[in-house]
Amino acid sequence: MKARQTYQAGDTTVTYDPKICTHAAVCVKSLPAVFDVSRRKWIDPAAAPPEEIAQVVSRCPSGALQFLRGQEEQGESPAARVRVQLGSDGPLLVTGPIELVDEEGTAIPCGAKTALCRCGASSNRPFCDGSHKKAGFKSAR
Repeated sequence: MKARQTYQAGDTTVTYDPKICTHAAVCVKSLPAVFDVSRRKWIDPAAAPPEEIAQVVSRCPSGALQFLRGQEEQGESPAARVRVQLGSDGPLLVTGPIELVDEEGTAIPCGAKTALCRCGASSNRPFCDGSHKKAGFKSAR
């Protein structure tokens, strides 16, 4: 699996963690000048104002994208409580002060936002990798 990727322009840095990306394409649809998968370096932080990039990154459903300006992370601050939202025909979208642990009690790193697989088809469980689309998963609700 690929390692976390870092893209920088001036004091703007965008990081991408492919291990937790759900491939919802919110970034690509919202700001294609910055997020373009047809390029070798698919994220270009110089292609838009930092405020626009930060806004799009904050809408990343899995938290795979993070935005930093200077030395400070500009992503969403964790909510005071955990929120779990059912994604339409997709993952569980979890936000808040998340502590995710495996069967042995070992912590699994995740940020203040993550997308957890609920279809069972992900090759990166417990995280969603977008496999629910190919598997034809349909929500009960």
